[in-house]
Amino acid sequence: MPLCAGAAVGVGAVGAVLALADLASPLRAPFTLFFLLLAPATAIGAALGRLDPLGRAVVAGAGALAADLLVAEAMLALHLWSVRGGVVAVAVLSAAALLLTALHRWPGRARRSRTP
Repeated sequence: MPLCAGAAVGVGAVGAVLALADLASPLRAPFTLFFLLLAPATAIGAALGRLDPLGRAVVAGAGALAADLLVAEAMLALHLWSVRGGVVAVAVLSAAALLLTALHRWPGRARRSRTP
């Protein structure tokens, strides 16, 4: 399983690099699409740690599609649409969600007590 996860991250990273560098390659479109679905799905799936695996996969996939559509809609409404900008926006959104999840699960953070 870790080998498959590593391969998926590699394919997503190659897709992001191909899109950001604007390289002409037949692999650019499928790898970039894979990145645009994988990055938000991973962030959402990490936040849903207690769900069963199938439910987490379904919710993460639907959430990834919704996040991509919201980014595209916002960029189109603001007349800022570009492929590079979309990839960067999705990457930043996904990284922020992963960072917030990691900070929320930080083992050494102080817990608030409810006793007065």
